[in-house]
Amino acid sequence: MQNAGQVRFFYYLCALINLIIIDVETKYIFVTGGVVSSLGKGIISSSLANLLKARGFRVTIQKFDPYINIDPGTLNPYEHGECYVTVDGHEADLDLGHYERFTNIQTTRANNVTTGRIYQSVIDKERRGDYLGKTVQIVPHITDEIKRNVKLLGNTGNFDFVITEIGGTVGDIESLPFIESVRQLRWELGNNCVCVHLTYVPYIAAAKELKTKPTQHSVKQLQEVGIQPDILVLRTEKHIPLEMRRKIALFCNVSPDAVIQSVDVPTIYQVPIKMHEQHFDELVLRKCGVPVEGEPHMAPWLHFLDKLAAAEKTVTIGLVGKYVELQDAYKSINESLLQAATYNDHKLKLKFIHSEKLTPEAADEQLGELDGVVIAPGFGQRGIEGKFVALKWCREHDVPTFGICLGMQCMVIEFARNVLGLPEANSTEMNPKTPDNVIDLMEEQKSISNMGGTMRLGAFDCILTPDSKAAKAYGSTHVSERHRHRFEFNSDYRERFEQAGMKCVGENPATHLVEVVEIPEKRWFIGTQYHPEYSSTVLSPNPLFVDFVRAAIAYSEEKGK
Repeated sequence: MQNAGQVRFFYYLCALINLIIIDVETKYIFVTGGVVSSLGKGIISSSLANLLKARGFRVTIQKFDPYINIDPGTLNPYEHGECYVTVDGHEADLDLGHYERFTNIQTTRANNVTTGRIYQSVIDKERRGDYLGKTVQIVPHITDEIKRNVKLLGNTGNFDFVITEIGGTVGDIESLPFIESVRQLRWELGNNCVCVHLTYVPYIAAAKELKTKPTQHSVKQLQEVGIQPDILVLRTEKHIPLEMRRKIALFCNVSPDAVIQSVDVPTIYQVPIKMHEQHFDELVLRKCGVPVEGEPHMAPWLHFLDKLAAAEKTVTIGLVGKYVELQDAYKSINESLLQAATYNDHKLKLKFIHSEKLTPEAADEQLGELDGVVIAPGFGQRGIEGKFVALKWCREHDVPTFGICLGMQCMVIEFARNVLGLPEANSTEMNPKTPDNVIDLMEEQKSISNMGGTMRLGAFDCILTPDSKAAKAYGSTHVSERHRHRFEFNSDYRERFEQAGMKCVGENPATHLVEVVEIPEKRWFIGTQYHPEYSSTVLSPNPLFVDFVRAAIAYSEEKGK
């Protein structure tokens, strides 16, 4: 009997150890897309991460982009939209902004990998002789490097789930190595791997019909390269009837309960709720062999959505920049303003003002109705004079104004020209021969010529003057925000600016570079060298944006009286 008891205890202990091992083993979820690009793989990935995190799991997301650029840092906004910056100074795809806004988790360099980085790494290894003279090929060397990057977060980050979004669409020649890597990983990872395929069900208005063929062909392409999707998410403008979803399941070899529709909604922040209503998170857990227990804790998220829906009053903010015709060029700023307005119980009316077209004669008409103005970041000479026009008008009319990065530098230049009496004041980026270089290149960058290696990138500390508006907004004198720039405020002019009324209220404690300027006598006139929009999320909106919108609302109410 004693031996039998010992045997039972041994088997129980083995089962317990096995359960613990299974419990901590990282699960990998791959999100692919078909039919057309820009369907919203990033939003679906972010929504799934949101739901899993709300269930208490440790989650991260990464994006694999199939272009050969090393990173998006040198890509024109017309090509790629916003370039997002991670805390460790990596220039990343704008989808990482969605990841952070939806999950409240900071991303790093490991969360965004391009084909360029993969090939660069493999070529560097070949040059070092790591392959011992073997022929270097797409399979296995490129695919092995992709798989190494996929599993890097799981191996080092202590995550329960790693969600990997594959950029582009199935069938793209550029995406083939990534798709092949997913195929290999499905065999290697077994039940610890789930493939979610996002596809499109178009509505043909003339025929008044939804069409499933594009989805069928997309899944067929995926199957031809050896991947059977576990879950289908159907992007659509119209509700897809149950019978049609069953038809798709039948033709695509997917269980009927694993066909989910993603109908257009008024705000992307409703997508996690719509996905949960269709048990998306539960499906993923079951397919990974993870027990489904209870409901995700979505109360804070629902609170935000309730405030968004309940807001009746409107605050009107103008965004002055040279890429305003591009939907994604200022994505993080747009979302930060929306979050700030929502938490101030207002709807956001965002007016885009093209800085190339803004003249002194048009300033009253284009700026007069605004409650607040944001001067956008950017680079280069084009559109810069329009920013000066907006800043002069806002300063003279005491309109709440927020300058970000180049917007802050423009604040400094405009003030130098029109208050300090330095008519040729400029940045050496715009005019290398300016006699008054109030904005100048950082000394350590002057000898660097390699694009992508010349900028101050990532999160840096900033110490704020205790009684400044910026410090009061943050509720702290010590903050850390992300940077993306080469040029800086020239401290040789600091005393002249301060005496004339523009205070340098934030500086880097290590280098004493000026990070924040403000004019205290104005309602709200603040410029930041850093990008506060990168750290603003749905559940933790950036305090500067919240305070700026609050000042804009107060100004609006004052005008109303």
